[in-house]
Amino acid sequence: MSKLSLKKPIIFFDLETTGTDAAKDRIIDMALVKLMPDGTRESFIKRVNPGIPIPAETTAIHGITDEDVKDSPTFKQVAHNLYEWMKNCDLGGYNSARFDLPMLAEEFLRAGINVDFTERHMVDVQQIFFKMESRTLSAAYAFYCNKQMENAHNAEADILATIEVLEAQLDKYTDLTNDVQTLHNYTTTDQYVDYARRMIMKDGHPVFNFGKHKGRKVEEIFTIEPQYYDWMMGADFSLHTKQKISEILNRMKLQKSGLKL
Repeated sequence: MSKLSLKKPIIFFDLETTGTDAAKDRIIDMALVKLMPDGTRESFIKRVNPGIPIPAETTAIHGITDEDVKDSPTFKQVAHNLYEWMKNCDLGGYNSARFDLPMLAEEFLRAGINVDFTERHMVDVQQIFFKMESRTLSAAYAFYCNKQMENAHNAEADILATIEVLEAQLDKYTDLTNDVQTLHNYTTTDQYVDYARRMIMKDGHPVFNFGKHKGRKVEEIFTIEPQYYDWMMGADFSLHTKQKISEILNRMKLQKSGLKL
């Protein structure tokens, strides 16, 4: 089976959470597997106490209860070690670009660690599968690896299956380049500014991707309607979205003052 060609480490990760809203929900279980260029692997497997109740409908999916996590550390307690362990690594997962990555970034920001993973390559194995075959992770595992998934919705089982699926995809699709940057480009469906995709890039400029100003340049709206920034900062947007609009506003102020960025 083809091994991923690496110039630097890449971390594949999967999260189990209290729900799907990055602004409100919390991580309760995480599995991260670091693949090194020399073929070795390192793992960071941790269950964490979310500090909020786990809804029954969520427990029905992954089987983790409040009792299971009551003695676990909080994310904030493990955040620094995890952040250091993840430094200078590309990222990968299954549907991670739209779910796991925004959730992880939000937890880091809540813990006071200023992260911005947009500078790293992200390989979303789900996008390869959807573009080639269109199915779920369990179906992908059966299709590419000829195996049945056990312990689905267990973070560690899911991410180990994801790595195995990607390696099988590299074998199956000869036109799929075994290179993280190329896979990042192939699996990235749009050029977004923030993980919640409230802003996307269009013609080299960030534009709003929601609401009454959808499709309009962020800088333009902040110029003619400066109170829109204040409204967003006070509203229930994710911390990462607020971080990015603050960066845009600060850049505008620097440009207006004539200072170099």
